[in-house]
Amino acid sequence: MIIGETIFDILYLLTVITIGIKMLKNSPYKSQYWLFGLLAVILGFGDVFHLVPRVYALWNGGTAAYPTALGFGKAVTSVTMTIFYVMLYHVWEMRYSVKNCKNIKSVIYILAAVRIILCLFPQNNWLSADAPLSWGIYRNIPFALLGMVIIILYYRKAKEYSDKEFSYMWLAILLSFGFYIPVVLFADAVPAVGALMLPKTCAYVWSVFMGYSAMKNSVHSKVDIVK
Repeated sequence: MIIGETIFDILYLLTVITIGIKMLKNSPYKSQYWLFGLLAVILGFGDVFHLVPRVYALWNGGTAAYPTALGFGKAVTSVTMTIFYVMLYHVWEMRYSVKNCKNIKSVIYILAAVRIILCLFPQNNWLSADAPLSWGIYRNIPFALLGMVIIILYYRKAKEYSDKEFSYMWLAILLSFGFYIPVVLFADAVPAVGALMLPKTCAYVWSVFMGYSAMKNSVHSKVDIVK
């Protein structure tokens, strides 16, 4: 299992970061695909802080021996994942030429801000092996709401524009939360539940591949023609 998880984590980080860099290099500055590349890079480098210490811990006595490094990595990932969804919202705006959505944008930014602020509270005890479950729930409530809004936005617009490239973006996000929430709630009591982080990670890779595929097919994209 140690070998399998190590290979999985390394391949995930290399894949996401490499795709992100390719999208940044091959897309016009500040275009939707450039922004998607940036969010992929942020996703990958954010997870580096969690996965690299985890891989090291697995090969050197187990994760229980490194609560500080792993806790810090989880804190960084919690913030970068929030930024990921804010940027995914802006990709949605650009892709579908959405204008004058101040109310939606306000909701996105408020939920993201609340999530990040909650992550910064010392009560989270990020660096401790006994981080409280209650604060894990508190900080993930606005995060789940943020994800729900993004899911609805992508589902509606992809259907409205018959957007084949992003037709399942909403599903990838839904699956990522579907696998993540049980880990937050039950992983401490039932460690085996933590294995759900693997399919959760696969859902993120899927979303990144959708963006990369859309970039390569952008000449034939119906959304781009509409724009």
